[in-house]
Amino acid sequence: MLPTSKYIYSHYCSSKDFLISSIEFVKELCKIAKETLQAEKEEEESQQGKSPKAALTELFLELKTEETPAVVERIVNDIDSIVRIVRFPGWQKTVSGEREVQKSLRKALLKYQLHKDQILFDRAYGYIKEYY
Repeated sequence: MLPTSKYIYSHYCSSKDFLISSIEFVKELCKIAKETLQAEKEEEESQQGKSPKAALTELFLELKTEETPAVVERIVNDIDSIVRIVRFPGWQKTVSGEREVQKSLRKALLKYQLHKDQILFDRAYGYIKEYY
């Protein structure tokens, strides 16, 4: 049995509606993707605007406890000055560079009796690696 023209027309219309719906869906997906990329770009720019010292200060303030001395600014200044001395371009990509920065960080934390706090060390090193 051959399809009637009425059947073909109704099938064509529903396919056309489906196609229009699909196109609108894809347009909406593209709009959402564009908005997401813009938000990510803005977040990245705001992170890049942070100075290394500001990032370290933020870290130490986040991790501050009752036992942590209230000398966050001095700790950050010490770490900042030591790291600026021992680092070199591309230090993150060399074993010796990483080792030297880790040793200097541990030494700076030792001065404040914070050298045994592995979580603090790991987070501080992560910030240094990212921002310096």
